Amino acid sequence: MKPRIALVMALSLLGWHTLPTVRAAETETAAPAAKASRIDKSAALKTPKERYSYAKGIQTGAQLQQFGDSMDMKAFMSGLQDFLGNKPSKLTEEELNQANTDFQEAVRKEVDRKLKIIGERNQKLGTEFLAANASKKGVVTTPSGLQYEILNPGNGPKPKVTDQVKVHYHGTLLDNTVFDSSLMRKEPLTLPLNAVIPGWAEGLQLMPVGSKYRFVIPAKLAYGSKGAPPKITPESTLIFEVELLEIIKEGGKPEEKKIPEGNKQEEKRLPGRW
Repeated sequence: MKPRIALVMALSLLGWHTLPTVRAAETETAAPAAKASRIDKSAALKTPKERYSYAKGIQTGAQLQQFGDSMDMKAFMSGLQDFLGNKPSKLTEEELNQANTDFQEAVRKEVDRKLKIIGERNQKLGTEFLAANASKKGVVTTPSGLQYEILNPGNGPKPKVTDQVKVHYHGTLLDNTVFDSSLMRKEPLTLPLNAVIPGWAEGLQLMPVGSKYRFVIPAKLAYGSKGAPPKITPESTLIFEVELLEIIKEGGKPEEKKIPEGNKQEEKRLPGRW
């Protein structure tokens, strides 16, 4: 492979899909295009070529902004100019590949470092919240650490771990951020109890049909140290209000969940199905 071809591959692979993970882990919302609204009228863009070229520059800048301090802009511009000017690459093919490997490893370590900080913070907040919640009237803490409160007792049968159930639920983080809600979608969900997070599996078996419970689920009974990106970060304690609508006996088929347009990448991120 020629160095110029390798450079194209390196530019396309050199972390374009990894550093955004760091931003997501920090729950930051980037708005790189905002700078485009600051128009310098002294630099008029008169021709279509000028306007298109400027637009591509803004687009590239928006992509690069998420790299933050990880990108050396002087070196980047040097590589870009060498390539567009058909000049020899300053790096061999082997060096280009090694640069990609080194960068990916650096990004992985940075992601791990920041996720650890987030996890430690979430763990502290979760411990404090669970301790305070346990003292509230009507809250029961099970031996596993699951906490539940009966909002509506119901009087139907209770499901077994081999059953599938139809539920309505509303899931929030400790700061009241909603990460998933069948109520907001106005569509109940059918799921098997032997394929849900431990907190759900335990809690739903306590519920009679027709009841509504509030669960506070510690991270160890939810998604633990990995979390469920992008909305649920590591060591997150979760709060669910769950209404058990129906028990579907063993062998029934769960409903296929319909994902609204624009939300399809979150299809696997339902709290009962991760």
